[in-house]
Amino acid sequence: MALLLATASPVGTLAQVPGVSPLCADRPPVTGSQLSIRPPSERPSRAGTRPDRPASDLLCIDLFSTANGRDASGVIELTRPWSPFGVTVTPQGHHRQQLKAWISGLPELSTLGPYRAYIAWATPLELDPVIKLGVVSDGENELGEVAFNKFMVLITAEPSLEVDQRSGPLILRGRSPSSRMEAHDLMALAPAAEAGVVTTSLTENVWDLPPMYEGVPMLPGVMATRPRSSPLLPTDTADIPRALPSEVVELPDGGTLDLFAGFVRREIQGRELTMLAFNNQHPGPLIKVEKDATIFVNFTNETSLPTAVHWHGVRLENRYDGVPGLTQEAVEPGQTFRYQIYFKDAGIYWYHPHHREDVQQELGLAGNILVTPISTDYYSPVNREEVVMLDDLVLTQDGTVPFGLESSNYMLMGRFGNLFITNGEPEYSLEINAGEVVRFHFTNASNTRTFNISFRPRTEPDANVVPIKVVGSDVGKLEHEVIVESIVLAPAERYVVEVFFDKAGSYELTNHVQGINHRMGVFLEEISILGTITVSESQTAVDHHQAFETLRTNLDVIADIDRYRSHFDRPVDHELVLTLEVDSLPPAIEQSMLYDWVYFNPVEWTGTMPVMNWSTTGAEVEWILRDAVTGDENTEVNWSFQVGDVVKIRIHNDRGAFHSMQHPLHIHGQRFLILEQNGVANNNLVWKDTVLLPAGSSTDILLELSNPGRWMVHCHIAEHLESGMKFVIDVEGN
Repeated sequence: MALLLATASPVGTLAQVPGVSPLCADRPPVTGSQLSIRPPSERPSRAGTRPDRPASDLLCIDLFSTANGRDASGVIELTRPWSPFGVTVTPQGHHRQQLKAWISGLPELSTLGPYRAYIAWATPLELDPVIKLGVVSDGENELGEVAFNKFMVLITAEPSLEVDQRSGPLILRGRSPSSRMEAHDLMALAPAAEAGVVTTSLTENVWDLPPMYEGVPMLPGVMATRPRSSPLLPTDTADIPRALPSEVVELPDGGTLDLFAGFVRREIQGRELTMLAFNNQHPGPLIKVEKDATIFVNFTNETSLPTAVHWHGVRLENRYDGVPGLTQEAVEPGQTFRYQIYFKDAGIYWYHPHHREDVQQELGLAGNILVTPISTDYYSPVNREEVVMLDDLVLTQDGTVPFGLESSNYMLMGRFGNLFITNGEPEYSLEINAGEVVRFHFTNASNTRTFNISFRPRTEPDANVVPIKVVGSDVGKLEHEVIVESIVLAPAERYVVEVFFDKAGSYELTNHVQGINHRMGVFLEEISILGTITVSESQTAVDHHQAFETLRTNLDVIADIDRYRSHFDRPVDHELVLTLEVDSLPPAIEQSMLYDWVYFNPVEWTGTMPVMNWSTTGAEVEWILRDAVTGDENTEVNWSFQVGDVVKIRIHNDRGAFHSMQHPLHIHGQRFLILEQNGVANNNLVWKDTVLLPAGSSTDILLELSNPGRWMVHCHIAEHLESGMKFVIDVEGN
């Protein structure tokens, strides 16, 4: 079949190599029989034999010998270079991977000819360019970094250590896990696709197809599917107000804000839309308070849907957390609720509904909270601060694509939009003077999309991106400030960054990612302009560039985290598995997914399968958080703690799931540290409330339980939450 990888029979025993990779050592090499298409019931829950490890078939390359290589064999472990984010990618969205090889059985060079060294090379499948990784020998070899979408590793015998082009005989070769992804066999799929030509909606012909992804056609059987739910859209009301831009509301300690949720009208790129808004504003009012302040919010629900307001990331009193059915009753249409919110931590936070988020948040119910520090030197000095909320909408030529009524649709992958919204507008704009340092507080308010954003000169497409200094994330500052080229934000994550614009000109705020054309088995580049920063010729009056170039070590953060370092290396207390179960999917979707299972991108960056995704509901899809020890799932998970407990949790994102994809896991009311991913320690920590968990990964977090109450733990992809991907932790104490 088209997906089988032609390989030689494995020889040699890697376990004989001293210090062989703990991830790849005792797994059998990946052969064609392992990559054949199998139904979900026959797939391993995890590649290899160790359930306590990440998915080795996504993180290892098996090296096979040629005739010249004789008994040589090897394996390469793929790990990501450190970054402040859940994945490490280039500004173009290519996943960066650190390569370490374990090799055994290399023949004596003199038996092959006039050769003096074995050299490792990496190259895309097109064989151009070829980059030199370095000299290798039997045993452990550090090979450096690769950032190709699909690539091969070649090991050759060469006449000199200094060669910069390969010319000698090939000894070992292997292909990246991503290279196993190839075009679907359309002839084999045709019967299954035709068998899937059914309409599965509750009412015939009430759904119109969503927008297609340009250049990626769907199979006929997939195109014929419909959601098993009735469509839901807000009623178009002529007398509702027009949406307004967001306003800043500064509140003192003890201050009060009157906040309401209601319907608004908006025109976006010629489309008249009925949406939702807090105080008629998109985004909702920016609430600006000082650390340690307490404010009161008188909330009124003027929509036709039950709702509440969740204060995301804020470690407040449990009864004001805004989770209907857990911390409060839903606020019914016409009713009110008074919130009391204490802000314990400086940083950027946000507020949004926690009832049918897939509808209410998507339609505009979201706003930011900027909590300013008391200390004047908490951050480095800057010329200005910008709060930026990223989002997307899925629109047709006529308006908003309907939601599911009885159940959310887009249940499989989440509701990817086809129009980007930055601070409520299709394009964000900022005008500054040359030499300014700008502090950006970024929030991802989208239902499912993970962003990879960078700043680049508009008129110089080949120029380097503008350096970005990462200062902080969800619940505070990093231990050490770092310079990066792009910022990865999963849904609900926040990052605080600083950017120095030294030259006049126009700069683009860009989302640049590598999606997948699943039908053709190829990566698909997507570049979107989210906004423009115009830098005038006028020079700023106050120069902060030296402060920008200084990477601070935050001793206050280190001292805070020092209290917990004794817990870092202890055994885990709980293990959580992220997976899903599917039932009665249309045959065309099920058959397509059997092919996609051979490789899962660590992050599903964009919605290249819009109809397949749009047509899935809770009738077919259940996303699951499972206690790995008890087997309890979602609301059956029963974890109880005491205030003051420190808990180590290992989270596995199940590679063997029917559709493995990233999950942004959010824990209410507490904070945690990300200790390691796939066994690689995190040496620059920051307090978080949301963690991006790539497909097939294993991540350890250390959860500090400082806040009593019953708190939600859930995936922040809105449709996954609606499918039931949540449970409650009980923290007892005063």
